[in-house]
Amino acid sequence: MRLASADRPDVLCLQELPLWSLGRLEDWSEMRAFPAVTRRAPLGAALGRVITDLHHGLLRSAVSGQANAILVSLALEADDVGLIRVGKHRVCQAVRIVSGPVIANLHTANDDPGEAARQVDRALAWLEEDPLVLAGDFNFRPELPGFSPPGPGIDHILVRGARATPLEVWPEERRRKNGLLLSDHAPVELRVL
Repeated sequence: MRLASADRPDVLCLQELPLWSLGRLEDWSEMRAFPAVTRRAPLGAALGRVITDLHHGLLRSAVSGQANAILVSLALEADDVGLIRVGKHRVCQAVRIVSGPVIANLHTANDDPGEAARQVDRALAWLEEDPLVLAGDFNFRPELPGFSPPGPGIDHILVRGARATPLEVWPEERRRKNGLLLSDHAPVELRVL
């Protein structure tokens, strides 16, 4: 979190956060957090964290719960638009930047590209505003009419109704700390002009 927010971005969109982390996002990032719970922790977030710590790769969100979040710079005024459920354990959340775009964040199904595409369609049926920034883990490479081009992988930032710089994917060396790769997903970024 500190690495992603170190260069003071205006907005960060995060997916697959453990529920125990939600209360810490603002301290870690020095940004305003808009969280959206996608999967409850069956044993509670604190106990879920203890159990998940036994083996992160195996247990993950099954016991710790899961959430997405949009983080917004404290210099910007933003309003929570809400969220829509687009699938089981899948939501699209949105925040309106005052005098700016609507920022939407989602994480689609990872086991069926057709269902992932339908989840994007459900989100877009809810999000009619322009300019619109649709970001997240799509689990496929969407080509959406009227939007900026997607990136090379499964994580994208798509812009409609505004110009944007090309999407940049963080190289591995930028996301290493003490020799460890901090995420299996390379962060992506762009600027809305």
